[in-house]
Amino acid sequence: QVQLVESGGGLVQPGGSLRLSCAASGSIFSIYSMDWYRQAPGKQRELVARITSGGDTNYADSMKGRFSISRDKAKNTVYLQMNSLKPEDTAVYYCNVHMGILDAWGHVTAHDYWGQGTQVTVSS
Repeated sequence: QVQLVESGGGLVQPGGSLRLSCAASGSIFSIYSMDWYRQAPGKQRELVARITSGGDTNYADSMKGRFSISRDKAKNTVYLQMNSLKPEDTAVYYCNVHMGILDAWGHVTAHDYWGQGTQVTVSS
């Protein structure tokens, strides 16, 4: 069984910073990629940033230069450093981890797991 636990959300003024974290635990064989998504009220969930097992990163255009994704492989934890926050960054932020799980028969199968979400509110 796999569990993702997010933390770090909260209320911040425009121009401020927040750091989100998401820790994965359980019967994980390998992590292929770790993503951050967000969903604002009335809008679809959108990809914010991704980091692959090799450390390659990519970002949505509106986050480039302001957000930074990183990971601690030893802790199976992904971080999202958010700087120069704007009111339009207000959303629930979710981590998503694409991983391989070893089953009882020795087979590795791919799975996606989601965190519980953490609220980020940017307001004065």
